[in-house]
Amino acid sequence: MLGLTTLILLIILLDVLFWRPLVAWADKFKVELSSGVDTPHSPVLDALRRSALIAALSRRVFAPFGVILARLLDRLQPLPGAPAKARAEQHSSRLPSMRQAGSWLLLLLFGALVLLGLWFMLRLVVQVPVVTWGTLLVAALATWLRTLVALLIGVAWTVPVGVAIGLSPRWSRRLQPVVQVIASIPATALFPVLLLALVGLPGGLSLAAVLLMLLGTQWYILFNVIAGAMAIPSDLREATTVYHATGWRRWRTLILPAIFPYLVTGMITASGGAWNASIVSEYVQFNNHTLTTPGLGASIAVAAAMGDYPTLLAATLLMAAVVVIINRSVWRRLYALAEHRYTLA
Repeated sequence: MLGLTTLILLIILLDVLFWRPLVAWADKFKVELSSGVDTPHSPVLDALRRSALIAALSRRVFAPFGVILARLLDRLQPLPGAPAKARAEQHSSRLPSMRQAGSWLLLLLFGALVLLGLWFMLRLVVQVPVVTWGTLLVAALATWLRTLVALLIGVAWTVPVGVAIGLSPRWSRRLQPVVQVIASIPATALFPVLLLALVGLPGGLSLAAVLLMLLGTQWYILFNVIAGAMAIPSDLREATTVYHATGWRRWRTLILPAIFPYLVTGMITASGGAWNASIVSEYVQFNNHTLTTPGLGASIAVAAAMGDYPTLLAATLLMAAVVVIINRSVWRRLYALAEHRYTLA
């Protein structure tokens, strides 16, 4: 309890002293044609803007440092419209031959280490029986179904709540700190309470595993949806008011297209977090008892506890392969759709 209280106090202080001023300062970078009715406000940012010390530091330290940094970045990667002289200097400043030889030596050493690691991995993987591979595939399917359920539940409540918070500056100021505090509480700290309440129900640990995945991943979706709703230009919102676009028509023509890229980002992050959470949610040691439910996370945890390194490596590689396949076949296509149809350009 003392640790959780300290963590909550730190989150509150970080929000007041850093995130709220940053959100209020970043409001000037929004792409819109009309000013917002209620812009974000931060007393800390107002105090910093009135500070003579900050103004002096900005003039004497930050401004010269910014100029030096801009010159350095321009040398590394000149802008498309940079003078020909800058581009010529970049091409003329080539690395000496000794430095190139050292780079090639480091590259060869790294390649040798990678090949050695792959050889040891192959020696372990060939020890895994075919039956074990079949069991791992079934376990991967069970974990994927749990992550999918947790993701759907998270999207079902975070989209309307996130949009409501993001479109209302007043509710954003009131609820964002509360949501950040709740999200800062580790899901594993609440897991024993969930086990006590759910272990006797049908589904038992399987249902508790879904809830733990949800507690650990739903906040990624919520914060991204809030950011997407806050980024909607106020002139587009005014246009929907002028054309009397309300209800589902407003969601279909404005809100869902506007938050779609942010929603995809949140879902990708939440999906990865759910796969990671499966390792601690499908194999639990609680009250001198060990509870397990079929899943790839449980297979990894059991193999690690028993020292079965071939099975541990096989399950880990299978989880990585499944995540990569999902990213390539689903999330990458959704990202492409968001880039081509739902971005303000």
